[in-house]
Amino acid sequence: MLKHQNIRIVMACALLVTGYLGFVGSVSLLLPLAIALVWLGLTAWGAFDMRLGYFGKTYWRGNRQELQHIALTFDDGPTPYTHKVLALLKKYNMQATFFCIGKQLEEHPEIAVSIFENGHQIGNHSYSHSKQIGFFGLKNMLEEITHTDQIIKKVCNTTTSIYRPPFGVTNPTIARATKQLDKEVIGWSIRSLDTVIKEESSILKRIIPRLKPGAIVLLHDTSESTANLLEQLLIYMERKKLKSVTVDELLKK
Repeated sequence: MLKHQNIRIVMACALLVTGYLGFVGSVSLLLPLAIALVWLGLTAWGAFDMRLGYFGKTYWRGNRQELQHIALTFDDGPTPYTHKVLALLKKYNMQATFFCIGKQLEEHPEIAVSIFENGHQIGNHSYSHSKQIGFFGLKNMLEEITHTDQIIKKVCNTTTSIYRPPFGVTNPTIARATKQLDKEVIGWSIRSLDTVIKEESSILKRIIPRLKPGAIVLLHDTSESTANLLEQLLIYMERKKLKSVTVDELLKK
């Protein structure tokens, strides 16, 4: 539904552009330009909104909403703040999924082991989390994912079939790499913006009104503020009888 709504919006914008251009020239001549604008707009939208699944299948929420299950996910770790996150998840008997950066796994292997041994799921979040990763070629993209897989196997003696692209950016190269490596691409339905917003109360206000069964929540185990607000979120979830499970459990993989 979301994909179709967004496509309709882009098409409507294109029609407006075409109508405007009709005032200054022949529509028949300018129609290819309008079509090109639609394609560029939709492609750009698809690159930055994983929920569209524009370049390939993306899982961004669970479908069995009759269950009171959601998936809390934490990106960019492990870090020293992960200890507090794990302690809180254990206190409230919740499971989560940690999309780990390869470099961080090398730096904090003992925390990765703790994540795994406490029953949480580990996902692949690339090796470098480079700001330029959206421009990587296929060879480099494959190396980013396989290198992190190797570290996960070495540190935790486990494998993972799930991958979350850094910054949520997708493109044809990333789609080819994940398909070649048989990875399921995981997005989110709720983006907390906890790396941007400083006030913990404001972050909670973004999450709680959107928190419904089937939700996948994007958080980061990289700051004190996220670790602090997590307990308030877990208290709310407990009161509403919402249970956080791993991504695999939410998607019934």
